[in-house]
Amino acid sequence: MVKPLPTFTAHQSVAIIGAGIAGLACGQVVASSGASVTLFDKARGPGGRMSSKRRPSATLDLGAQAFSVRDVDFQRAVDEWLAAGCIAAWPTRTYQASSRGWQAHNDGQKRYTGAPRMSALTRHMADSLTAQPNAELHTGTPIAALNPSPNGWMLVGADGVHHGPYDQIVISAPPPQTHALVKPWDDALAAACLTRKQRACWVGWAIFDGPLPAIPGVDQDWQMARFAHPVLYPVLNIVSRNQTKPGRDAQTESVSLLAQLEWSEAHLEQSAEMVAEQLLNALKSIFPPSATLPPLIETGAHRWRYAQPSTSSEHDYLYSANGLALCGDSFRDGRIEDAWLSGHHLGEALVGRSAH
Repeated sequence: MVKPLPTFTAHQSVAIIGAGIAGLACGQVVASSGASVTLFDKARGPGGRMSSKRRPSATLDLGAQAFSVRDVDFQRAVDEWLAAGCIAAWPTRTYQASSRGWQAHNDGQKRYTGAPRMSALTRHMADSLTAQPNAELHTGTPIAALNPSPNGWMLVGADGVHHGPYDQIVISAPPPQTHALVKPWDDALAAACLTRKQRACWVGWAIFDGPLPAIPGVDQDWQMARFAHPVLYPVLNIVSRNQTKPGRDAQTESVSLLAQLEWSEAHLEQSAEMVAEQLLNALKSIFPPSATLPPLIETGAHRWRYAQPSTSSEHDYLYSANGLALCGDSFRDGRIEDAWLSGHHLGEALVGRSAH
């Protein structure tokens, strides 16, 4: 499945299902070739797991908190985003908590986050893409089925509305969701979706009327903490302080609480209210016993049923000769960079620039 695609011309039309960073990256490359690109996403806006929750007193990132750069192609994109002002460096004060206590953590990787919220990055990508006359984005439009027609593929929305025809379909949704779309039409792609197992993750959030209590030996303005001991910290994986992110210093204390994957999957079917309470209790446990959390303004939780792939993949993307192609972080290793590279490389292959 990883070989040059059939000749792709600028007169063709492409539908991309999923307007996360992979779908947007693919769309940018294909649209730049002159082909017609239409993106569909079931959410109210683009972004996927790079989404943010806006509340009256704070904005919180509920998916990815930050990302790093390893690939030169991705670095060029990051440089463009920095110049556009939709991302900024963060965090710079990170800690790791383990059996040895809290220690400043620096792995040598510079990290970035969206500014003033993580979704600003995908919003920028979507705006720059749809500014081109040959590209458009339909949000709030879940796609329920694909149907072949004499002139190409038709997309059937959950509301029964048909879209198309399109010469090429790109699906950047998680493999379990993609499977239902491709199963009637492509056995190989359907089988590949079944092999790309996904891990689930609960993310809680809390907004406080005042700063978190101090932790001995830790900078009062710490920005992110990772919890690396599954026995001492069986619930929390990451605590991220949103008010320390670029452009949010005016908001009150507001934390994102990313749960351990094992804990998330063990509590997958619990209510969001129960999960939020347990994550808040886990947050309390990281402070000295005598410490008291500030008054709580608001709390909640969000479940990502398909948060990240359980294993890495040997392919950046998959496709078939019948005009169906798959991309996304599930076809690399789960990072934001992986999602972008998967979509970008598929886009290059579609327009005949290269094959990865």
